[in-house]
Amino acid sequence: MQTLISNDQATGSEQVGVPSELLPALRSDHAGETGAVCIYRGIRAVTRDPQIAAFAREHQATEQKHLEIMEQLVPQTQRSRLLPVWRLAGWVTGALPALFGAQAVYRTIDAVESFVDLHYSEQIDYLAGQEQYQDLRIILQKCRDDELVHRDEARDRLPPPGVTGQVWTTLVSAGSRVGVFIASRV
Repeated sequence: MQTLISNDQATGSEQVGVPSELLPALRSDHAGETGAVCIYRGIRAVTRDPQIAAFAREHQATEQKHLEIMEQLVPQTQRSRLLPVWRLAGWVTGALPALFGAQAVYRTIDAVESFVDLHYSEQIDYLAGQEQYQDLRIILQKCRDDELVHRDEARDRLPPPGVTGQVWTTLVSAGSRVGVFIASRV
């Protein structure tokens, strides 16, 4: 076990234990939250739709809080060395659909957050029953719950996907999987 943070922000407790075998997943969480902040920056940079801008601003604030938590959990020496890549990939993942309008933005958020739900769920499930890591499990569950709100808010604004929507969702999901694979290792 490695104790990585002293934190009042995430749980109110002094120290949160992190199993060393979960560090790769947490590294990818940190990279993912970095990318998520940039997704919303990309949306805000491109959209001219005030509703999309408000949606992005609100969700960016939540993702920024998640990033701050992950920065406490994952020491700098354990973070992905590809953070500039994740920032750029996030920005493009937000900006590109914003060029095509609200449905493309919401479809992107739905796809990203659906993937994040599964990714966080795997970590939460791994920690189940390990009493010494329950503070970490609570932190991850709170982050996951926020991501589900983002997914559901986007999904509620969408019609069923057509072929283009299905293809885009598949691409975004695949990109997320590849990002996690790489970020957990580099």
